[in-house]
Amino acid sequence: MAIGAMIHTFTVQLADMDRGVYDDLTLRVARHPSETDAYMVTRTLAYCLEYAEGITFGAGISSTEEPAVLVRDLTGKITVWIEVGAPDSDRLHYGSKLADRIAVYTHRDPAKVIAPWAGKRIHNAEAIRVFSFGPGFVDAAAAVLERRNTMTLTVTEQQLYLDLNGTALSSAVHEHGIV
Repeated sequence: MAIGAMIHTFTVQLADMDRGVYDDLTLRVARHPSETDAYMVTRTLAYCLEYAEGITFGAGISSTEEPAVLVRDLTGKITVWIEVGAPDSDRLHYGSKLADRIAVYTHRDPAKVIAPWAGKRIHNAEAIRVFSFGPGFVDAAAAVLERRNTMTLTVTEQQLYLDLNGTALSSAVHEHGIV
C-alpha cells in the first residue's frame, strides 16, 4: 500500500517590504513521500516570497505540466513559473516559453544547480532568476517543522527574517542569473 502525502498547515504573517506585500495566509501544503522537508520548506518560502493574486501550488512533485508554484492571471494563463530545487534545463525551457517570468528557488548550492544548464537550450535564459538562502537556513527551518506551523516572514532589503514555531532565523535572499 502506497503512503499518501502528509499535510502541513502554515499560518503565515507575511510582510514583504521590498515588494509592498502584506497579508495573512493559511496554507495547506501537501508533502509527497519522496519530498524532503528542506524541499517543502523551500517550496513554502517560494510561495510566500512570490505571493501575488493568482498564486497556487502546482499539481505535485511528479507533474511535468506544472512547476512547484505558479501564478495565473484571470484568464488562466500562467504568468509566473516558479521551480524549486534543481530543475533540469528542459523544464526551464518549457516553463519560460509559457510564462512571462520564471524563477527558481533552491535550498542547494546555486552554482551546482546552475552548472548543468550551461550550453543547454533554454528559452529566454537571460531572464531566469535563481534565488538561494544562506548556508544552513533551510535545514534549520526544516528541523523545527510541525504538522501545524505558525510562521512570521518579513523581507526587507533582500534580508529574510523568519519566525517558525517560535524559532527565529534569518538569511539573505541571494539572486543569481544563469547566463
